Amino acid sequence: MTTAHRTADEHASDLGPAAADITLLRDALGALKDREQVAERLLESSAKHSFDPDRELDWDAPPVDGKWFWPPELVSLYDTPLWKRMSEEQRMDLARHEAAALASLGIWFEIILMQLLVRHIYDKSLTSNHVRYALTEIADECRHSMMFARMIQKGGAPAYPVSRLNHNLARILKTISTTPGSFACTLLGEEILDWMQRLTFPDERIQPLVRGVTRIHVIEEARHVRYAREELRRQMVTAPRWEQELTRISCGEAARVFSLAFVNPAVYDNVGLDRREAVAQVRASGHRREVMQTGAKRLTDFLDDIGVLRGVGRRLWKSSGLLA
Repeated sequence: MTTAHRTADEHASDLGPAAADITLLRDALGALKDREQVAERLLESSAKHSFDPDRELDWDAPPVDGKWFWPPELVSLYDTPLWKRMSEEQRMDLARHEAAALASLGIWFEIILMQLLVRHIYDKSLTSNHVRYALTEIADECRHSMMFARMIQKGGAPAYPVSRLNHNLARILKTISTTPGSFACTLLGEEILDWMQRLTFPDERIQPLVRGVTRIHVIEEARHVRYAREELRRQMVTAPRWEQELTRISCGEAARVFSLAFVNPAVYDNVGLDRREAVAQVRASGHRREVMQTGAKRLTDFLDDIGVLRGVGRRLWKSSGLLA
């Protein structure tokens, strides 16, 4: 059945956007929506709810004394013995550095995502809504990356690039990733950070600039998640069995890498903490484990429903700490 679905769907795509999706595709969540109609709605939303961060945000305003750069409950060491020994000033400084590290991680992911999206649309109809929306999303991600970089500079903390190993693993991913693998990894990079930012932008304890940045990102990222979810569902229905299994394994490995990259150990050095002790306490922290699993739950439930969390892939997700 999978092969028949794939043949019919590819044939429809060859006929152009008007003829696409003539085959009714279904998965465990129900019938898939027409690809062109989904893209059309996302384009309409983009036209109404897109932002220019350079104009929307007050970049000249100084930081507000006594405000956090990241919610303390989301700081990696929160509620650990080390956290309890730290002064309030040191806790706030760690939050500032972790906000910069997360923004750096976000830029890394968005650059990967932009390249994967370009690969996805390379052989598709250039006049389709689906391709037009992908290009719109790439433009969004360009603005987000510049916005995050500017926020790092305004916060006064350094940028925190990922390790050389993870940097080069991502280079391999960008080269060999299949289409469903690309969208699975896209959701991994988007949804946990999105959950954290949804807690950040309404929080009055947080710096106004950080709240503004996270608000823009949450609003625009909701469209990106919808696009990736719809396309991943389609790909998992139409892909051959070997590609489905490769997606499960690559997504699980990406989850393992992501969970390690989520906190850059250099932040501890820069606020005067012992790196080894801090990393050990984060790994042992029940609160941190709950935060990460809660942030990933909406995604892991979705991936489980559509058949991504199976076999070796599921075991990799569990080893990452993102799946209970």
